Amino acid sequence: MSRALADEATIQWYPGHMARAMRRLTEDMRAIDLVVEVADARVPLAGTNPALARLAGKRPRLLVLSRAQLADPETTAAWLAYYRERERAALAVDAKDRGGAARLREALEGLASGRRSARVIVLGIPNAGKSTAINALAGRKVARVEDRAGVTRARQWFRAGERLEIMDTAGILVPKIDSAQAQWKLAVVGAVPRARFDPEDVAARFHRWLLETQPESPVPDLETFAQSRGFLRRGTIVDMHNAAAAYLKELGDGAFGRMTFEEAPLP
Repeated sequence: MSRALADEATIQWYPGHMARAMRRLTEDMRAIDLVVEVADARVPLAGTNPALARLAGKRPRLLVLSRAQLADPETTAAWLAYYRERERAALAVDAKDRGGAARLREALEGLASGRRSARVIVLGIPNAGKSTAINALAGRKVARVEDRAGVTRARQWFRAGERLEIMDTAGILVPKIDSAQAQWKLAVVGAVPRARFDPEDVAARFHRWLLETQPESPVPDLETFAQSRGFLRRGTIVDMHNAAAAYLKELGDGAFGRMTFEEAPLP
């Protein structure tokens, strides 16, 4: 094992409210007709929880790749082609955009076609964009939206027009994030609270991945970023910790450009 890999800290987060929500979902599903799973378009694989998909069973299911405006468009198109080949309903949207919200509502209406009314559950890992998607479906702000994990903890019902009732649920991660790659990716997109990881470690892991996959990328490493932004203490010492927090914030907000951290599987 390389020194870099050996020095990486383990990133995990599975608090009690997630375990309780997971147990309750089995009961909740008895009242559900349709399932909407929301995943950040930058992490279509690491950003999903297989246990949630299994709970959906044979119910019609729509996968929503949220925050498409932050993801690489060509990679997103490849992921959507991958889903189409497997006959899985999926679309990529910026749910805050009026056009994206309309496409999302249209897709769900299509899924509910033939039903006089339907109960819909919205699932996903923390900070995947579930509340934004629900607000888009409802056509108004009904669910609380914040750029941090763990905001929604209790199930809530909302109406979306005359035909649809929507249940919002707590974001639920897998009990153990096995892959070291998935760990830093979930940290970058905000699925794990910042208190649960070292920002310097995550920034370093991200940039190593970037050099391996996009060696010509102009995105700076953490030290270069810190010096260029003036993160200094006592004039000469670089404040790497606070620089790392700012670096990850800009990365998560798309300030370094649109990028997706996972390639779609080859056909």
